[in-house]
Amino acid sequence: MKWAIVFIYIFSILFIHFRGRVRLPFLRQFFDHSSIMSPINLFMYAFSRVPAVPYPAVKEFQDLALIDQNWEVIRDEAVALREMAKIKAAEKNDDAGFNSFFKAGWKRFYLKWYNASHPSAEKFCPKTVEILKRIPSVKAAMFAELAPGGTLNPHRDPFAGSLRYHLGLVTPNDDRCFIEVDGQRYSWRDGQSVVFDETFIHWAQNGSETNRIILFCDVERPLRYRWAEAINGFLGRTMMTAAASPNETGDQTGRVNKLFRFVWLAGQYRRRFKNWNKTVYKITKFGLIIAVALLIIYA
Repeated sequence: MKWAIVFIYIFSILFIHFRGRVRLPFLRQFFDHSSIMSPINLFMYAFSRVPAVPYPAVKEFQDLALIDQNWEVIRDEAVALREMAKIKAAEKNDDAGFNSFFKAGWKRFYLKWYNASHPSAEKFCPKTVEILKRIPSVKAAMFAELAPGGTLNPHRDPFAGSLRYHLGLVTPNDDRCFIEVDGQRYSWRDGQSVVFDETFIHWAQNGSETNRIILFCDVERPLRYRWAEAINGFLGRTMMTAAASPNETGDQTGRVNKLFRFVWLAGQYRRRFKNWNKTVYKITKFGLIIAVALLIIYA
């Protein structure tokens, strides 16, 4: 049984690694957070009703048309929010999922995050929140801002139970401001939307001189069977809700992000160790990884 679990994990990681045309370096992929989730993601891919392509057609997600039709209403609330300086980076190291983006000038304001509570969203963006409530397939949503010169490094998101929807609100309307998914580039435009599979390697850049603000949503991946959809829904309600991050005091902070505050502090010591001696750091890191792997195999 133990060896069967090891085989499933290794097979799942290899499947994720070779999926698509663009790949992370093998060792990075092997220890990436998406590899931890790889058996679950293999399940999602096996029962997905969506073609395994970087950009599924937006028209196939008919319920999202309501968002497209109200893009100007949504844009106006985003602009008002930006003027109040409410679209911002996390202030207390309590956003593990997007922590690495903040140093690139990326900012966010959560409108919805699975089953978590965000009273600040209803207070400042009531019209947008009401529109989102009418679309059950939208499990998470936020306004996301990328400053001029900002670059988000290549990565793949860890959970394949959703697809990503972007709607241009206030964009440079410039090909220098783009996202690239599995080697295929898309440039945002005001009032235009796109759906992509965020479990392919993707990265983004704003090479223009103006800010980019989009509506960013997680849309539940359509699966072939109701029982598979029920499993996906359960994972969203439990696992993804635990990753909730607040906009302001009074919003819910999930268990993952409560723990992340301590992980972030430990990371400061890790970086000091790495800066002291990179060779010793690498030897220690891989020694610990091998020790954990042997412990799992022979326990």
